[in-house]
Amino acid sequence: MTLKRALVTGGSGGIGSAISRRLAADGLEVIVHANSSLAAAKGLAERIAAEGGRAQAVAFDVTDAAATAAALQALLEQGPIQVLVNNAGVHDDAVFPGMQLHQWQRVIDVCLNGFFNVTQPLTLPMIRTRWGRIITITSVAAVMGNRGQVNYSAAKGALHAATKSLALEVASRGITVNAVAPGIIDTGMSQGSFSAEEIARMVPMKRAGKADEVADLVGFLASERAAYISGQVISINGAMA
Repeated sequence: MTLKRALVTGGSGGIGSAISRRLAADGLEVIVHANSSLAAAKGLAERIAAEGGRAQAVAFDVTDAAATAAALQALLEQGPIQVLVNNAGVHDDAVFPGMQLHQWQRVIDVCLNGFFNVTQPLTLPMIRTRWGRIITITSVAAVMGNRGQVNYSAAKGALHAATKSLALEVASRGITVNAVAPGIIDTGMSQGSFSAEEIARMVPMKRAGKADEVADLVGFLASERAAYISGQVISINGAMA
């Protein structure tokens, strides 16, 4: 039986690497995507292989539609990609009155346009296999809002709406489309952003989440067991909302 293949964008980061390891442990062949950190992606793929999994690394800029399409076509020539985890994202925070145009455009370009550039070319090939999982990592900021993140909240909130609409389009084709909205997760991106006192005040569970906890949820949504879950935004945030 041919292994299902999964592409994890931003797969070498904190949450992305945990997702990549989880999917590999579940028996998928994982394509670990990076933009500028190809060495980190290759290192993760090698660790997955050393643990008995199958993985490869790939690098492209999700904001470059042509380069993304070319990279995806090369990957599709190796076989179908039936699990897509849209995890690539950036934030560039500023209170809205002081936000610069480049801050708005960069966050929208990576988080929202990147979703289109990666997901759209993979949708029809996925439909042809009549089985697929599209999972997009968003944020509690899109659910509750967050000061200083109007750009990030706008991009991630748009992904919630896109998730619901795309789920309707492919529901009859064996494909599910869901969003996972993490709260404060203990990763390199969040370290230094929140003190223990701030986390205790903001999070009813009084702790940051773990990347592996997000990965476990993604792993379930990518599995056969989640075949009737689609069009949903699932928060994982310690009861913040």
